Amino acid sequence: MTSTAADPTPAGHGSFRSLRVHNFRLYASANLVSLTGTWMQRIGQDWLVLQLSGDSGVALGVVTALQFGPTLVLSLYGGVLADRYDKRRVLVVTQALMGLLALVLAALVAADAIALWHVLVLAAGLGSVSAVDAPVRQAFVPEMVGRDLLPNAVGLNSTIFNGARLVGPALAGLLIGASGGDTAPAFALNAATFAFTIAALLAMRPAELRPSDPVARGRGQLREGLAYTWGRADLRLAMVLAFVIGTFGFNFQVTIALMAREVLDLGAEGFGLLSTLFAVGSLTGALLSTRRSARPRQRFLLVSAVVFGLLTVACGLVPGSWPFAVLLVPTGAAALVFSVANNSFVQLGADPQMRGRVMALYFTCFLGGTPLGAPLIGWVSEHLGARWGLVLGGAVVALAGAAAALAVARGRRVRAAALARRVPAAT
Repeated sequence: MTSTAADPTPAGHGSFRSLRVHNFRLYASANLVSLTGTWMQRIGQDWLVLQLSGDSGVALGVVTALQFGPTLVLSLYGGVLADRYDKRRVLVVTQALMGLLALVLAALVAADAIALWHVLVLAAGLGSVSAVDAPVRQAFVPEMVGRDLLPNAVGLNSTIFNGARLVGPALAGLLIGASGGDTAPAFALNAATFAFTIAALLAMRPAELRPSDPVARGRGQLREGLAYTWGRADLRLAMVLAFVIGTFGFNFQVTIALMAREVLDLGAEGFGLLSTLFAVGSLTGALLSTRRSARPRQRFLLVSAVVFGLLTVACGLVPGSWPFAVLLVPTGAAALVFSVANNSFVQLGADPQMRGRVMALYFTCFLGGTPLGAPLIGWVSEHLGARWGLVLGGAVVALAGAAAALAVARGRRVRAAALARRVPAAT
């Protein structure tokens, strides 16, 4: 994809250079508002589940699994839609549906008609729409900024995501606390924020987008995407790391809530503060990632995965509220350094016509393990203690990263030896 005369790629450096692009600036600004509401809903949903289930870690894990479970089925279909249709129009539809689901949940809570099964059904519905929305959003970013600015734009997207995570949980905790434990206001505000994203999408300048050539409707397009990814050793590595870390490492939505209530004896305000501190670290990691201007190396992915795993184990072992809270900051930073690097690694390694399907597979790996990991970590936390959920998840991540590093190193030695045998000896 190349720049057009109507919208030349902005030159220069800096952490925010992608914001010089008009369409991306619109998208990013609205996304910050919408994602703040999304994080408010996540905190409110977790707190509501604990209220309705009597502090059940399994129930919290099941709701999380239902929210991410549809990724296993629908994300790949979302990738096909991203490669086949106008991504901006698809996003308008998905954003409107997610806003409607949030509004229904707010109405049920406000009417005091909410039951746990309502939360389960709505979480599954939200997960279904999000499974289609996520790969389309990821594939739309290069169309707004082009290839040269893509690493910076990915980093900025993560910065916005975690800036919202910084504000949203704290705002949700304060709002729920001020409402006497009522979560309806958080859900209602989230429903309203989707209007900002829809308005930004509709206000974009279509002539300044860089759409890839659409893929004609046909059979076997999912299989084609799978075969393409499987044939690339670099993409296979990224997918494996995404699956392991997404399944066992990215369960802080469950573990922080259980640590707050069961181990540290904190209320909604304290839970919101812990989530905010994790977001401070995540925001820091995302900001550091915006300086990247090239595709990350495999070695960087592996080292960042191991560091994140070890820090997660440390979170489970450290005693006391304040040490735990402080350690959440570097843990959040390590999580986002890996996440942004792996995302950029996959996006920059995929052909434009395959990017939607490749990113769909990436999100299937990254989020598709949550239906397994979240209930498992919830069960471990409920029966062995919340600390063990962190220790187990972090240990699996660190060991997987180390094992992958050994496998990559061994593969390089094998290839080097084979090359040496093919090169004739100098005479």
